[in-house]
Amino acid sequence: QVQLVESGGGLVQAGGSLRLSCAASGTIFSFNPMGWYRQAPGEQRELVAGITGGGSTNYADSVKGRFTISRDNAKNTVHLQMDSLKSEDTAGYYCHTVVALRQYWGRGTQVTVSS
Repeated sequence: QVQLVESGGGLVQAGGSLRLSCAASGTIFSFNPMGWYRQAPGEQRELVAGITGGGSTNYADSVKGRFTISRDNAKNTVHLQMDSLKSEDTAGYYCHTVVALRQYWGRGTQVTVSS
């Protein structure tokens, strides 16, 4: 059973930084694409950043230059470094992967940016 557990959310002032982590279990982690999504109240869930098993990355335009996704295959962990945070980054952040064509989600971690 694939499990994803997020950590690292919290309350931060605008301009500050947070680092989210997602620990994966139940899968051969290094093979899997990993992603971070976010969802604000009343909004659709959107892709923030993704990273392939080979390390290629992609970002939403709104976070390019501010967020960095990385993975540590030895620790089955993916990180999202978020710098220069803005109030519009406030949302629940969710870890995501696809294994054998099935999607898996973590339970999420809340990020709140105060202006």
